[in-house]
Amino acid sequence: MLVILGTIIGLGCIFGGYLLHGGSLLAIWVPTEYLMIIGGAIGAFVISNTSQMMKNVKKAFLALFKPSPINKQYYMALMALQYELLSKIRKEGLMSIEDEIENPHDSELFQKYPLVLADHHIIDFLTDYLRLMVSGNLNPMEIENLMDSEIETHHAEAHAPQSSVQQMADGLPAFGIVAAVMGVVNVMNSVGKVSNQQLGVMIASALVGTFLGILLAYAIVGPIANQMSLRIDESSKPFEVVKTTLLASLNGYSPAISVEFGRKVLYSTHRPSFLELEEHVKGSKGS
Repeated sequence: MLVILGTIIGLGCIFGGYLLHGGSLLAIWVPTEYLMIIGGAIGAFVISNTSQMMKNVKKAFLALFKPSPINKQYYMALMALQYELLSKIRKEGLMSIEDEIENPHDSELFQKYPLVLADHHIIDFLTDYLRLMVSGNLNPMEIENLMDSEIETHHAEAHAPQSSVQQMADGLPAFGIVAAVMGVVNVMNSVGKVSNQQLGVMIASALVGTFLGILLAYAIVGPIANQMSLRIDESSKPFEVVKTTLLASLNGYSPAISVEFGRKVLYSTHRPSFLELEEHVKGSKGS
């Protein structure tokens, strides 16, 4: 919704101010300029990306029109799930969670937290490292390095669609200049062949190219790329929560303290208080 709202505000103010200044929308409606700029940008986008990347860009773009699944309720569920798993390990041993982590979608424990279960990336990350814990003695430092490498890989992969959109935004002003230059070439070629009034119209049409390239880059495509980046950064935080919690457990801390370690890495906008989290995880375990 913010993408739509921001676009309406931005374009409304730009074109509204233009009209209040006495401008005419017909003067900036030059289909050939739009064709050259938008078509050129799309063509460059297709050349510089794979078919899979274009699918990923489409998926990331459509996700902007939906509420983010990563919120306070999600984090509360994630930490409660980890608390239950670590408590079971502490009471019954590591082997007690083997069935749970091998088939999380069939596990009654995991099914209590549908918000987390719906996020297959975080479920895979959590169960993979719990599986390593079950498999034998682990060096916390080595596991931390492995976690950091996996998180870095995930972050880079998630940012790839955003980078492609940002490249398009960066190129749009240049495509605007290309269209404007081609318009000027057409004007110069028409000198002496058409009236001064017609030349004026042709020059105005050429300038539309520069306007359109800058407008699309800084009012639409660039902000979309930035919004994608914010969503990606937001989606990476749960991995840090899992990493911090499991490492605390590996270092001998109790489940309650381990979860508290995880709580500390959350952004303040989503971080529950100590008492709020404690009541939630113990209440979830008892339910």
